[in-house]
Amino acid sequence: MKHQNSQFGTDPIGKLLLQQAVPAAVGILVLSIYGIVDTIFVGRFVGSLGIATITVVLPITFLISSIGMSIGVGGASIISRAFGDKNPRRAYTTFGNQIGMTLTLALIFVGLSFYYQEGVLKLFGGKGDVLEPSKDYFEIILIGIPFLAWAMMSNNVIRAEGYPKVAMFTLIVPAILNIILDPIFIVVLDMGLKGAAWATTLSYMASAGYTVWFFIFGKSSMRIKAEWLKPNMNIASEISSLGAVTLARQGTVSVLAIVLNNVLFSYGGEMGLSVYGVINRVMMFANFPVLGITQGFVPIVGFNYGARLKGRVQFAIQLALKSSTLIALGIFALIISFTGPLVQVFTSDPELIDQSIPAMRKAFLATPLLAFSLIGSAYFQAVGKPKPALLLALSKQGIFLIPLVYIMPMFFGIEGIWFAFPLADTGAAGISYFYLKKGEEVL
Repeated sequence: MKHQNSQFGTDPIGKLLLQQAVPAAVGILVLSIYGIVDTIFVGRFVGSLGIATITVVLPITFLISSIGMSIGVGGASIISRAFGDKNPRRAYTTFGNQIGMTLTLALIFVGLSFYYQEGVLKLFGGKGDVLEPSKDYFEIILIGIPFLAWAMMSNNVIRAEGYPKVAMFTLIVPAILNIILDPIFIVVLDMGLKGAAWATTLSYMASAGYTVWFFIFGKSSMRIKAEWLKPNMNIASEISSLGAVTLARQGTVSVLAIVLNNVLFSYGGEMGLSVYGVINRVMMFANFPVLGITQGFVPIVGFNYGARLKGRVQFAIQLALKSSTLIALGIFALIISFTGPLVQVFTSDPELIDQSIPAMRKAFLATPLLAFSLIGSAYFQAVGKPKPALLLALSKQGIFLIPLVYIMPMFFGIEGIWFAFPLADTGAAGISYFYLKKGEEVL
């Protein structure tokens, strides 16, 4: 049986990268626009305290849902290599194990988060006036997290099968629905933060529903059948070892959020959290083309590595790095040139605007180096090498940013926090370049 992704081994790399990266980038772009719109509505109709609340809750949400993402990425690596090696049975068994692992673990962690809700929120910086609105927002968001975990797992499987446009719609569907529901719940029904939370939760459910429809009624060969659901410890172990890279990365991001939110609260109070909330939303938006290229080249590299086509693997990573770096340079120029208008999109609070503009310019100084740290880790994950992938995934946040966020403010106050970001980006890019150049000789 010829599968959709068999083209990965024959079509020109440039054409394949464009076919895979554009839908991935569009999906991330729309998702980022949703995040921006959500923050705009909360910032303008709830206030700066609402932005601070989202800043506290968002990393907790993505830490739990990243269970699904990590299982999706780990399993997608196996699926791509299995199809490249002409072993579809291994791909189907992998998908079955992904289903059981995602649903079981997501429900366990959601249950624990409900039980320890206040402690978790305080740990992530939900203190002072931020705590009570964070509780209202968090308990509604938790309902949707298992659905988000499923959607994130499915997104990676669908991309590995060779259906980038379908994977794109798993991100577009919830984003558009959320954009529609936000003004209805927040403004028309006057539900405030609870309205924003329900809009997000219902959107997660819609995304999960769309992927289930695709697996059951769509073109996917990954049917949800009982014969593929039987646990396979070897495959589950490989999914876990490769997925641990993604989970560790997101876990480190969440540890960073704990450190960052608490340090920001110490040096800048609720306003410091709000400033970072604006910066973080712009970061999500600004990074979408590089993230799209990263996601797009992963199944191409995995398939060709499984098919033992080394030359195609080398060309794919070189093309991904060059195109990502050029795009990142353009994004950097736009952000530095239009920082003021970008900030004013989110808020009309003069103090928040005055603090956010210089902070954002400092935080984005090393944006052109982003491609190396993202693509380096993704490459090793795609070819089934978890140790270098893990090191590169943890380098920015774990090795550089978390220590710098602690140390820099001691000497430079809150300004030191914003300068920590470009320093961490530079260090992570250097490590990735070394591994790609010397360790694997792919450059």
